Amino acid sequence: AVQLAESGGGSVQAGGSLKLSCVYSASAEHMGWFRQAPGKEREGIATTNSYGRAIYADSVKGRFSAWRDRAKKTLYLQMNSLKSEDTAMYYCAADSGGFFTRDYGRFKSWGRGTQVTVSS
Repeated sequence: AVQLAESGGGSVQAGGSLKLSCVYSASAEHMGWFRQAPGKEREGIATTNSYGRAIYADSVKGRFSAWRDRAKKTLYLQMNSLKSEDTAMYYCAADSGGFFTRDYGRFKSWGRGTQVTVSS
């Protein structure tokens, strides 16, 4: 299984930015970012493929950007124009069994998460 470790979370005011990082032990064809707020289902917000493409949830399109740095074995999530509703635990995940999807149920390897809190 791929080992993953997120960092970069914190507290920020609405309108601000944060950049999350996820260091991984081995690359996978598909790697993504997910989030889960208290009492809510886990949500897939961005998935990247090995060709550099990314797909995004409508809720973050135009504000968030995900990409990989292969040399550093790191997956990034740049979050701009943050809103209070972006408050959640953020996770990175790898290996969706060949599916280019944001469906969290497809992903096999997970990090422990990093908390993002946006105050209005």
